[in-house]
Amino acid sequence: MTTGFGRNVKRVLVGAALVAAASCGAASAQTLAALPVPSVGAPELGHARPIVGWIEFCARYASECAVDASEPAQVTLTPRLWQTVTTVNRQVNTSLRAVTDQEHWGVPDRWDLAEDGSGDCEDFQLLKRKLLAQAGLPRRAMRMTVVIDEKGEGHAVLMLRTDRGDFVLDNKTSAVLPWHKTGYTYIKRESQDATAWVSLGGATAPTVTANR
Repeated sequence: MTTGFGRNVKRVLVGAALVAAASCGAASAQTLAALPVPSVGAPELGHARPIVGWIEFCARYASECAVDASEPAQVTLTPRLWQTVTTVNRQVNTSLRAVTDQEHWGVPDRWDLAEDGSGDCEDFQLLKRKLLAQAGLPRRAMRMTVVIDEKGEGHAVLMLRTDRGDFVLDNKTSAVLPWHKTGYTYIKRESQDATAWVSLGGATAPTVTANR
């Protein structure tokens, strides 16, 4: 039996596939000018301690955290791929119900795949990564990232590493932005070389990512 959430996920995948097919059919009209301007990627500055919620998530969903060194660490951004990324970001943002972990689970921070159709920031991004991986993107090029947001609170986003720089998928906006144009302070992200985290230079590291 397919749940309402399962149907929503299928719609996201079908929508992304249709957009990709349409863009492929119009490939002759597409150029690199349709893509974001290249920029410098976010620098890694050594090892960092992972979020406890991520450790617990990985114990439940080991395949979602495993690093496959045979995968590329970044993707070549094409108009077709960019359209798929922006479509999945937008459709997941509109298909899930935003709720804090305290309201949802009765705990300060729990990372999950929003399988019941509700979740907070990290759950949105984990679902996006799962769907994009199913669409063919290498999981190694999609790194969960912890930031301090505009409210001064811990927040989780998904960083897509590309040949044109690092871009951020965020449940607060349907625009996929270069990492340095979000206004966030970047703390740390998953390593692309091991099941671990690396520092991005932010001075204050939150212990949870507990906002919507």
